Amino acid sequence: MRVKEFQAFLQEKKVDASILVSIGMEPDPNFFYFTGYEGAGALIIPQSGRPLLLAPKMEQERARKSRIKSVKILEKKRLFDSVREHVGRAKKIGMDGSALALNAAKALRKSFRKARTIDVSRKIRELRTIKTMEEISYIRRSCREADSILQQCLKNFREFRTESEAAAFLQHEALKRGLDVPFRPIVASGKHASMSHHAPQSTKLNKGLCVIDFGVKVKGYCSDMTRTIGIGSVPPAQRKKYQKLLGVQQQAMASATDAMKCSLIYDGVIRALGKDAPYFTHGLGHGIGVEIHELPNLTISSIDRMQKSMAFTVEPGIYYPKKFGIRIEDSVLLATRPEQLTKTTKELIII
Repeated sequence: MRVKEFQAFLQEKKVDASILVSIGMEPDPNFFYFTGYEGAGALIIPQSGRPLLLAPKMEQERARKSRIKSVKILEKKRLFDSVREHVGRAKKIGMDGSALALNAAKALRKSFRKARTIDVSRKIRELRTIKTMEEISYIRRSCREADSILQQCLKNFREFRTESEAAAFLQHEALKRGLDVPFRPIVASGKHASMSHHAPQSTKLNKGLCVIDFGVKVKGYCSDMTRTIGIGSVPPAQRKKYQKLLGVQQQAMASATDAMKCSLIYDGVIRALGKDAPYFTHGLGHGIGVEIHELPNLTISSIDRMQKSMAFTVEPGIYYPKKFGIRIEDSVLLATRPEQLTKTTKELIII
């Protein structure tokens, strides 16, 4: 995406070229960010000029549909041998230290014994925090699709007997629409809702509060949302907790402003939760993009600051062990003001 800005960074650090590699079954996020290509290969981003994508012959159709205009299809040569041909004279090379397995990193460094290497992964992650208009359009679509699927799930909820059936419906609906899911949907009913990352069970749905956490990917870009509903009856005390958490979540979203420390948003939630604060056991949110967890981090120890065109989640929760749990989460875009992208109702629906 933001190739020119990355090249300015390479010039500043006197890096001749940066090499990003994707060789696993899933595309490497930083590699995908620049290419929009999900296959195997290597991306060479020089200090100036056009980036070059190297791809195996079996991937040539997908590779030529990538964002990269210069594509070379490998015939018989190994990937790293071809990389060396194009940047063999480089004295300083950027590498993605977060992506390469140990053996691959060793092989790449072996190909450039005379060159110095630096890790450029942090810089790419920082670039990814500020979304382009194209990225924002994908995230908006992803949120709309997630809303539509979740709303369909809620309409059909009486048909589900188990948590795993409800979770399977969400995942299957995404696949029917040609979409992927960035994580396995969470459906946690009754006492299970007290576990923030509960894996759905093939046992009968429990009465009480039920936490549903779901998202999809559109063009490689993620959405993330959580709604808490009631099954059967919900005690008045738990309904009161729900309304309190909803108010805290809405206040936290509204408080996000440009240049604000993310840790301050988290701190505001802790103060607003009061006696319930000890039962808030995870971060307040995270960036979303080509990965479901990106910068910024909305935690008490975060060094990140809010910036315009960031996409992130706000997801306070309270979890009373072996009793009940509540989480309310939306995907948010910081434009002139915070914009809630996921629209499914947050009224406490009782089914």
